[in-house]
Amino acid sequence: MKKYLLAAGAAVTAAVAAAALAAPATAAPSPAAPVTASVPAPSAAEVSAPAPAVRTVRQGLRVDAGGGYTLWLTREGKHWTGPDGFEQFRSVVDGNLDLTRPALSHQGEGTFHSGIYGGPEAPGRVDVTDAEGRVTRATLLQLPGRPGWGVWYAHTAPSDRDVSVAFHARDGRLLVELPAMDF
Repeated sequence: MKKYLLAAGAAVTAAVAAAALAAPATAAPSPAAPVTASVPAPSAAEVSAPAPAVRTVRQGLRVDAGGGYTLWLTREGKHWTGPDGFEQFRSVVDGNLDLTRPALSHQGEGTFHSGIYGGPEAPGRVDVTDAEGRVTRATLLQLPGRPGWGVWYAHTAPSDRDVSVAFHARDGRLLVELPAMDF
């Protein structure tokens, strides 16, 4: 089952969608692998190390996200294909994300999780936490010129429960959190 979540401020929206179009996957290697730790998500006060850098990619560059997943960004939003080869899209221009305040979306497909983050603050990190408390630091991508949004992705350990996702500012403050939801 594919899961799609969206949060803007305190609002949380859930929907389930299926893939629509097939597309070829030409991938460029990803320079960073997600970091996984077996500890609860740190609070803003516990964050002492600087957040990982956001990787800036040119529009349309296909990024190999591992596990058969490929992501690319356009001015219109996030595009991705999975091992099934179907192209999917999440818009940033259709009005569903309010980028005037911190925003976060989540699309989950098994152990692969991705989404859009955005808002007026410079991004710091996105953490994905599973039901067992394992925290996976997501890889962050954005287009040149900091357009106010970017894409995150991470691979987690297999779990029979959903994950929560948290978007933090560069200084470690929690901006938005999507709690784990049972579908």
